[in-house]
Amino acid sequence: MKKLLALLLVAVMMLSVFTACGSKKGNDKAESDLKVGFIFLHDENSTYDKNFIDAAKAACDAMGVEYIQKTQIPESTACYDAAVELIEVDGCDLIFADSFGHESFLMQAAEEYTDVQFCHATGTQAHTAGLDNFHNAFAHIYQGRYLAGVAAGMKLNEMIDAGEFTAEEAKMGYVGAFTFAEVISGYTSFYLGAKSVCPTVTMDVKFTGSWYDEQLEKEAAVALIEGGCKLISQHADSMGAPTACENAGVPNVSYNGSTLAACPETFIVSSRINWEPYFKYIITCVQDGEAIDTDWAGTIETESVVLTDVNTDVAAEGTVEKIEEVKADIIAGNINVFDTANFTVGGETLTSYMADVDYDDAFTPDTEVIENGIFNESKFRSGPYFDLRIDGITLLDENYG
Repeated sequence: MKKLLALLLVAVMMLSVFTACGSKKGNDKAESDLKVGFIFLHDENSTYDKNFIDAAKAACDAMGVEYIQKTQIPESTACYDAAVELIEVDGCDLIFADSFGHESFLMQAAEEYTDVQFCHATGTQAHTAGLDNFHNAFAHIYQGRYLAGVAAGMKLNEMIDAGEFTAEEAKMGYVGAFTFAEVISGYTSFYLGAKSVCPTVTMDVKFTGSWYDEQLEKEAAVALIEGGCKLISQHADSMGAPTACENAGVPNVSYNGSTLAACPETFIVSSRINWEPYFKYIITCVQDGEAIDTDWAGTIETESVVLTDVNTDVAAEGTVEKIEEVKADIIAGNINVFDTANFTVGGETLTSYMADVDYDDAFTPDTEVIENGIFNESKFRSGPYFDLRIDGITLLDENYG
């Protein structure tokens, strides 16, 4: 009998240890059992998607959760299908999609799978959708683009001082994907950064109508260079524009990662969103059973907005120090990127502007976004809504998504 009791006691102790090791938190998923599914528009050949992929893998590895990805998922019902497969086949508890056009299809899945959390980058609908399990995220990337613009302006000044062209000829070119707020906000903040150190700068913009089309992006950059642009930047995802710059010997500010290896003679710097802090945040929320912010927007301070190392072989002397100086001023609140005192629209300084913040099919302006002389980008939702056409920037064509 004593032997039997001893065996029973051992069994109870083992069961207790097993239960403790497998204890579940929040959404009834043990941390080691949590599976996170990622839906990417392209794959690692796209600088945009690679930026997400690298951050997702790093976050999942650091948090000890399983990473599952679906790449080459277009902005169509294929996104919904990918989400369903990640849930029903792979058993994912948390789904993230990285492209603007994924949003409505991801929301469809969120409506049907209410016990799964869905997060989406660059979207606009979460704060009005009324879904507890659907969330938008972005970052104040305009801060990073402004800093990259400062580097661009300093390079223009260096070339002016060297007699390569006059101050009045200081024109930049910009390759954009589509003519809507995210892109407009990005190229405007880049331009304002350049203008803060090179006041005579102007900028031409061409659009490709695609987030990733290497040939079209290259052609757009070539056209801008032939049109007299002395420096090129972009909001598009391939190596098309940087390659065109390297071939032509024209300085380039890239996006979402360094192009130094492929373009050592022209690359200056690149800004990007660091998504790793957000991925760690949403994983922690699911593990702990806490609500995920409906709209989340990271900043320079949260290390969600970062720049690559400056290529000092190409950048103007003093660029590194100037970027650090301006960065400190942004963090301290001494510089506001969209300070209305620093730009005009039709020759006028704006004191009021109703932006389209709340989603509707008619894109109806609904929210006053200028307060105390500052256009408050990403304050009323995470996704950008700055869509002003400011003076000094010329759109050579338009292409809506």
